[in-house]
Amino acid sequence: MSSTKINTVARVREADPTWEIAHLFPAQGAWSEEEYLDLPGNRLVEFSNGFLEMLPVPTTSHQALVAYVYGLLFAFVSRRDLRKVFFAPLRVQLWPGKFREPDLVFMLRAHARRIGEEFWDRADLVMEVVSGDLEDRRRDLVIKRREYARARIPEYWLIDPQESTITVLRLAGNHYAVHGSFPRRELATSVLLPGFSVDVSAALSEGMAAAATGRKSRQPRR
Repeated sequence: MSSTKINTVARVREADPTWEIAHLFPAQGAWSEEEYLDLPGNRLVEFSNGFLEMLPVPTTSHQALVAYVYGLLFAFVSRRDLRKVFFAPLRVQLWPGKFREPDLVFMLRAHARRIGEEFWDRADLVMEVVSGDLEDRRRDLVIKRREYARARIPEYWLIDPQESTITVLRLAGNHYAVHGSFPRRELATSVLLPGFSVDVSAALSEGMAAAATGRKSRQPRR
């Protein structure tokens, strides 16, 4: 075999994934809660009935939206000492065997005992910024809507840049009813937190401005 072929084979072998390490972890469907909670790092990984779900890395516009709404919610609950609001990555156990990581989570002071070090036991309010990817949209708009209602989370906000709306869902029995689907130039309001509102135009503009900045930073230098 020529030295050129040997070098080529060597480079291919160097680039191969380390499949042996994968065998050290459970197969999909066989993960336990303990194994999921022991995962190192702060990657966005959700857990559903023994399966791991890897979430996409957030974009700049996504994070700008989350940061804007978090700032409003943090200021509101802090002034009133209503308890805690946090952002992903933070694990929320909906029920045994089901963990999600909402973009924003809030817990009332009355339920503070449900705030754990490794994960929260449900929440009183969750928010998701919906991306344009079809699979992600289905997860937030359909699957998580059903799951959060089953977990009896009183309020679920869907911030949707693609539709230019913020939809606020309130728990009604074992499902969610639409409190309001608020477009630009309106204030999205909360049922759980009377007095809390988000200017839809201002929030979406934060995301758009961040996206524009991100696009400029990707342009090649001359």
